Amino acid sequence: MAYVSRIHQYYLDEVVPALQQRFGYGNVMEVPRLNKIVLNMGLGEAIQNAKLLDGGMEQLAIIAGQKPIITKARKSIAAYKLREGMSIGVKVTLRRDRMYDFFDRLVNVALPRVRDFRGVTANAFDGRGNFTLGVEEQVIFPEIDYDKIEKIKGIAVTIVSSARTDAEGRELLRLLGMPFRT
Repeated sequence: MAYVSRIHQYYLDEVVPALQQRFGYGNVMEVPRLNKIVLNMGLGEAIQNAKLLDGGMEQLAIIAGQKPIITKARKSIAAYKLREGMSIGVKVTLRRDRMYDFFDRLVNVALPRVRDFRGVTANAFDGRGNFTLGVEEQVIFPEIDYDKIEKIKGIAVTIVSSARTDAEGRELLRLLGMPFRT
């Protein structure tokens, strides 16, 4: 039997019927689902110190479980001594089982490790059901060895869903276990 993530199985068994009932979908294919999760680590200091880029790539690979790509500057900004094409960050796109496994670890392991955590804001939706969450420290993930990091870096986590509205996306994430502030 093929591997199915625990949270994906929960989505199929519990979340789909709940969303169908809540929003009155006639077909199972109308129910919103997670399409991808994009992890982005902006490393603006990599302009002066290229070694930070290697550390960021290594840490994002450990967190995501797959190799990240280097993002380049789209245009030059003289005030930041930035030239077009310079490496300024790393990102990774997760889909299918890796996406569900990462979401499971994010919600159940990493977010509760944040100091003074009271839940994530429900206002970070983009109008089309996609949610972006900023994690200030990469050390909340248990895979990261605190002794091996040179600098604390933040990660932007974008959860892209097939929801058409913010209400549908919020309900999807809430049912999957995202701890929203009340």
